[in-house]
Amino acid sequence: MARPTLHDAALRERLLEVTAGGVDRYGPARLSLRQIAADAGTSTTAVYSLFGGKAELLAAVLDGAFASFGTSQRAAADGGLLALGVAYREWALAHPALYRLMFGGALAAYADCSPDPEAAGDSMAPLREAVAAGQESGVLRDEPLDIIVLGIWGQVHGLVSLELASVGPTDADWGGLYRSTLDAVLRAWAA
Repeated sequence: MARPTLHDAALRERLLEVTAGGVDRYGPARLSLRQIAADAGTSTTAVYSLFGGKAELLAAVLDGAFASFGTSQRAAADGGLLALGVAYREWALAHPALYRLMFGGALAAYADCSPDPEAAGDSMAPLREAVAAGQESGVLRDEPLDIIVLGIWGQVHGLVSLELASVGPTDADWGGLYRSTLDAVLRAWAA
């Protein structure tokens, strides 16, 4: 009797990584489970066994991306808003394919493929908590919490997205520009 194929955590992670890169390169519609399995060095049976199908695999990629992003934000939370902003950019530059999947809309056509709302919300919790703490201490303006969170997120997200898309001067000092933008954003919301 043949031994069953082991579909372990390492294979699961490899499939998630291959899928993220494949969707980033080809788009979700053109990427097949057969291609994903081949690129991961396994069979489509492993994909079905571990995830159930393409939509579930794509959703797992999104959930994993938000979890990873959230972990990096929680690790930086003690440093306040500035540290959260730095961690945001560092994570995005280290995981560009995941960042584009999370925020680029590539999976929007897959109505049955959306991130777990709790995972996505949890990833932004450190920012919300830092803004609330800043308001409580009187450092940040007394505006609706969601408005400040969205304003800060929009600024850092926009600049990181431009950097990842290589939009701007070829000799741009993205790190310096980003730091200056963080400083300006924090001053703009100061009490």
